[in-house]
Amino acid sequence: MLFYSFFKTQIGNEVEVELKNDIRIKGTLKSIDQYLNVKLDDIQVTNEDKYPHLSAVTSTFIRGSTVRYIHLNASTVDTALLQDATRREHHANMGKAPSGS
Repeated sequence: MLFYSFFKTQIGNEVEVELKNDIRIKGTLKSIDQYLNVKLDDIQVTNEDKYPHLSAVTSTFIRGSTVRYIHLNASTVDTALLQDATRREHHANMGKAPSGS
């Protein structure tokens, strides 16, 4: 849930989503769900010469399982808050027994 919570703080910011089929799409993050499915507005394909059929698209839904990377602007990331949330999640999971055999 850490990544989901983190990406919720990025709504309204510009992100670049790199898909597993090498398409890169820049746009404004409109929403994200717990499966990391992404909705983008005002999109631009970074390599429009290679994918001209996407030039007419202005908003899109991207299934989380097709995402390779989500690139963020460093200025929009609150690293102190992210580090603190990581520590809290780590400490919360320390008391749990490992699963498996």
